[in-house]
Amino acid sequence: MSEQETDIIVIGSGIGGLSCAALSARYGFEVTVCESHSIAGGAAHGFERNGFKFDSGPSLFSGLSYSPSANPLRQVLDAIGEKLPCITYDTWGCCLPEGDFDTSVGPVQFCEVLQRLRGDKAVAEWLKLQRVIEPLASAAVAMSPAALRFDLGAAITVGQFVPSLVQHTANIVKLTGPFSRIMDGVVFDPFARNWLNLLCFLLSGLPADSTSAAEVAFMFADWYRPGVVLDYPVGGSGAIVQSLVRGLQRYGGQMMLNAHVEQVLVEGKRAVGVRLRGGKLLRARRAVVSNASVWDTLKLLPFGVPKRFRASRAATPECDSFMHLHLGIEAQGLQPNLACHYIVVNDWDKGVTAPQNVVLISIPSVLDPSLAPPGKHVIHVYTPGNEPYDLWRGMDRQSEEYASLKRLRAEVMWQALERIIPDVRSRCEVTLVGTPLTHERFLRRHRGSYGPAIRAGVGLFPGPGTPLPGLLCCGDSTFPGIGLPAVAASGMIAANTLASVKKQMEMLQDIGCIT
Repeated sequence: MSEQETDIIVIGSGIGGLSCAALSARYGFEVTVCESHSIAGGAAHGFERNGFKFDSGPSLFSGLSYSPSANPLRQVLDAIGEKLPCITYDTWGCCLPEGDFDTSVGPVQFCEVLQRLRGDKAVAEWLKLQRVIEPLASAAVAMSPAALRFDLGAAITVGQFVPSLVQHTANIVKLTGPFSRIMDGVVFDPFARNWLNLLCFLLSGLPADSTSAAEVAFMFADWYRPGVVLDYPVGGSGAIVQSLVRGLQRYGGQMMLNAHVEQVLVEGKRAVGVRLRGGKLLRARRAVVSNASVWDTLKLLPFGVPKRFRASRAATPECDSFMHLHLGIEAQGLQPNLACHYIVVNDWDKGVTAPQNVVLISIPSVLDPSLAPPGKHVIHVYTPGNEPYDLWRGMDRQSEEYASLKRLRAEVMWQALERIIPDVRSRCEVTLVGTPLTHERFLRRHRGSYGPAIRAGVGLFPGPGTPLPGLLCCGDSTFPGIGLPAVAASGMIAANTLASVKKQMEMLQDIGCIT
C-alpha cells in the first residue's frame, strides 16, 4: 500500500474544488486534487464524440470576459493569472405559452416584451422592481466574495469593506430573505411573476419564495446594467476547467484523474488524508477539502465520526435531477439566426419546478464553430433539476426497461427542440441521452441531484468548516449555494480560510478588490 503526502487534498474537480485547489496552490500550499472521473470538471466538464464537443452542464455565463468583475469565477482566474477568451452576445430565445420571442440582457431588455404581451401596467411594475432592486443589487456586490473566510481572520479581510457595507446595512438584511418578499410588493402581473419565478428556478433550482434575494439581486446587478453582455468561453465549459487546471499546475498543484476516493482517513478525531480505490493512501498535512455533495461527503466518513454532524447534514433537502440530450447535427439549410440559448416553458399553471415543464436548449456552435465539424452544430438540451430520481431508482442500465424509459422521458426535450428546428431528428449524427442515473454514475452525485434545496428564510447553506478538524467542504452544498458563480465563491472561501490573512490581502490587492 503506497503513500503520498501533500498539504491539501481536494476531493472532486468541479468548479468549486478547482477554484479552491488553484487558489490554495497560488497561496503556496502543496495541493493534490483527486478526481474519480477520467475528465476534470465535474458537472462543468466537456467531452467529445465524433468531432462534436459537448458541454456536460449549463452553459450560460456572464461576467467572465472582463476584469475587474463581480463574478467570483473571474476573480479566481484573475488571482491565478489565467486568461479565458470569450465570445460575447446579448440575446437568447424564449418559447413560452404566450408565444416565441427573443429577449436580451440590459436595463430595458424585458420592457419591450412586457409592452407587447402585457401592456403599460406590466412595464411600470417591472421598472419599479428595477428601482427597488437597484440598492439591493449595490448591497449584493458591496463586498467581494474574495474577502470572505470563516475564521477570526475575517475581521481583517472583511474589515476592508466595512465602510461600503455600513451604508448598505438595511438592504443587506433584506437580502437574507426570499426574493418573493420583494417581488410580492411590486409585481402583480401574472406573466411578469411567472418570468421572475423562472429566473429564480434557473438560478437556484427553487421558485421565488425559496430563492434568496441576494442571488436575484446579484443577477440584476450583472444582467440589467447598460452595456452588459453574456459570455461563452471559446472551447465551451471545458475551457473554464482547463484554465483552472492550468492555474493549479502553474503553482505546483497536482491533478489526479481516475483517482476515486473511497474514504476520508480520520486519526485522533481529525481528518488526515484519504484512501483511494486500490488502497493508495494520500496524507494531508493541512486539510482535506471535499467538493462532493453533502450526501456524498457523508459516505466518505467513517461511521460515527461525527454523529451529530452526520445526522444534521444527512437531513439536507435535495433538488431533483436532470435529463440530458446531447446531439451532433447536420446544419445545412438551417435558419441563419439561431440563438445560442432557448428557454422553453410548457405550462405556467404547473409551476416552474414541475417535472419536464421547463426545458433549456443550448446551441453553442452558433457562437463557436470550433465545437462542431464544418457545416454541423452541437446541441445540448436538458430539463434543469426537475427530473424525479425515484422514477429511475434501482433500474438496470442495460435493461430494455431503462432504454424504454429513456425514450419516453426524452420526448419532451425532442419536442422542445422541434420548436426551434422542426426536422432535427432527421439531422442527427450523434444522439446521447442522459438520465438521473447518468448523473449519479458519472458525476458521483447522490441520487443525481442538482444540489441542496435549502429554502431562503428557512435554512442557510453552511460555511466550509465542519466539526471534524482537518475537514473542510466547498461546492454547491456550502455557502453561497448552487450555480457556477456560487460554487467558485465557495472554493475561494475554503482556500481563504486555510491561507494566512497576509496572503489573502495580497491576493485582494492583485485582483483590484482593495488598494
